[in-house]
Amino acid sequence: MSKPGRLGVGIISAGKVGAVIGAALRAAEHQIVGVHAVSEASRERAENLLPEVPVLEIDDILRRAELIVFAVPDDQLGPLVQGLADGGHFKPGHLVLHTAGRFGLEVLEPARAAGAIGLAIHPAMTFTGLSLDLGRLADCVFGVTAEAMMLPIAQALVVEMGAEPVVIKDADRPLYHAALAHASNHLVTLTGQSAQLLGRLGVERPDRILGPLMRASLENALAAGEDALTGPVARGDSGTVAEHAAALTEEDDGVARAYAAMARATAERAAARGRITQAQAQEIARLLGA
Repeated sequence: MSKPGRLGVGIISAGKVGAVIGAALRAAEHQIVGVHAVSEASRERAENLLPEVPVLEIDDILRRAELIVFAVPDDQLGPLVQGLADGGHFKPGHLVLHTAGRFGLEVLEPARAAGAIGLAIHPAMTFTGLSLDLGRLADCVFGVTAEAMMLPIAQALVVEMGAEPVVIKDADRPLYHAALAHASNHLVTLTGQSAQLLGRLGVERPDRILGPLMRASLENALAAGEDALTGPVARGDSGTVAEHAAALTEEDDGVARAYAAMARATAERAAARGRITQAQAQEIARLLGA
């Protein structure tokens, strides 16, 4: 016997996020009635994560589904919802959910005007589009936005997928998404730049040096916040910072600019916490060209 409250779910589309969300909802005994998959990679992902689910056109999915999950790129979401609304494809009672961190409910307004219920749930996680992502959902938090009466529905869907819902106000979605992008995307850039510098020194496996250091730094920062800060800036060691800046002038200008910007920001935060003096922070900023 199926659980009460099970829904017919349509997934648009079978990208790395959509296919995994669909698989997680299916594991919670919701019925996936259709998936939209255009590219070969999306079709293969749908076949692997959502076997036996029919690949359908979007309008067919909306006719069959009670819950429609939009997991499309951010810039495509608004025009897609508007186009479907203009075509009369939304109906009263439809649950319309998107997974974009940047948007709240406003992007779903054309569907809501037709009587649909809008939900925004964003997984604070990077996805591979593989089955291993399903296990990672247990450690994942979703930023959830909905009208007060509908918020329990969004929270329940997240809990059913094994994750934790955290309520984000509609107006706060851009800042929420900026915080996550700053932490995740820029960490990848930082790692790539550091590996690039080590590679130029002839280090064949930069990951062997950076891995233990960066994992420990991240764990310490998450546990102790900025009390975990170490290094020359936290010591006010302007001479070392100057040597770093000089060494980086021979390297990729993007790396030098990123180092200078992060060192200045670190100095400001270290001074605000009393780790170094304002005079030391200003000297570091001066050496870095600010």
